[in-house]
Amino acid sequence: MTSWIEISEERLAANYRAIAQTAGAQTAVLAVVKANAYGHGIELCSTILTRAGAPWLGVTSAAEGARARRALAEAGFAPANQPAILVMCGFLPQDVEAIAERALTPVVWTPEQIGWLQGSGLAVHVEIDTGMARQGVHPGEELDDLLDELAAAGLTLNGIFTHFCEAEAAHSELTQTQQRRFEAAVKQVLARGLAPKWVHAGSSSSVDNPAQSSPWLVNLANSVDARAMVRCGCALYGYCVPITGADAASMQPKLCPALRPVMTWKTRVLSLRDLAAGETAGYNATLTAPALMRLAMLPVGYADGLRRELSGSDARPGGWVILRSHDGSAHRAAIVGRVTMNLTMVDVTAIPGVCIGDEVIVLGDGITADDHARLAATIPYEILCAVRAG
Repeated sequence: MTSWIEISEERLAANYRAIAQTAGAQTAVLAVVKANAYGHGIELCSTILTRAGAPWLGVTSAAEGARARRALAEAGFAPANQPAILVMCGFLPQDVEAIAERALTPVVWTPEQIGWLQGSGLAVHVEIDTGMARQGVHPGEELDDLLDELAAAGLTLNGIFTHFCEAEAAHSELTQTQQRRFEAAVKQVLARGLAPKWVHAGSSSSVDNPAQSSPWLVNLANSVDARAMVRCGCALYGYCVPITGADAASMQPKLCPALRPVMTWKTRVLSLRDLAAGETAGYNATLTAPALMRLAMLPVGYADGLRRELSGSDARPGGWVILRSHDGSAHRAAIVGRVTMNLTMVDVTAIPGVCIGDEVIVLGDGITADDHARLAATIPYEILCAVRAG
């Protein structure tokens, strides 16, 4: 094993509790464990979040839902004590058997999906497209037709929801437009005499963003005698994207300060090498030693999810790692030269007593997914999902 991941049960549970407290007592929290729990391990995280009290889990697919159900059963949770599981990203005809057997709740938005579920007697959630143009049915005639199909297929409308395209933007006109469209869809469902138990919208950013602190969602859910719910993913694992907008700088995030990263990605020093002044190292010789340098080689690279953009060179600094010496002290070591497929060099010249086998934090306290994302010009979601330790 060249690297490994450690998951903090304490931090994951604490993050869930912080989200629930910030969302408020009238709003349930669906814990998103899709994409293998953002790279954290769906089996472990589903179990931890169930212990923490999550009423719903959100998965990518029927296969992920089955993995979560299996893990919960193996952890000793009786079916009656397990959360509901929402299959968030669609399904195919061959998935219906697993959805029914594992008591999963599919998201539907097309007549074809409803046809595949005909006769199953399942409860479903209908997604409304209010502006993402990714999944969902449009309010109006298209939604009316879908509700007719739903009734004909003998399916139960358990929930209705939408997804905001820029929940992190303060006072977003796009979000306000999406809210109005979703309100119209909810009224349309109510006019048909249907009574969904859940009305949900929003993400980690919706909870974090102080500009979205109004009781809009709770009031909308109450209008149809339903329960409000938000779907949070990245915040569970310790991260929120920054609030944006003209007045974002004056806004204090509601949630993010309470969160702590759950994942720690570690490796060990594989070898050590000294460079004389003027010697070069790495692909394209992007590093030139200004004086005697000591380099430590780490057995991780971009094949493992360590982004190439973290490379350091003579022209610009790159990322860093946290090296723990045998005496337990922690030191920041800069990445130098190109991050390669399986190997990365770090500068340990100023760190005393570095030895082969010393533990190194590649991602975690002291070097977070936010740090990686900033250097790689991406978002922490992508960083976390890309880690492939082993």
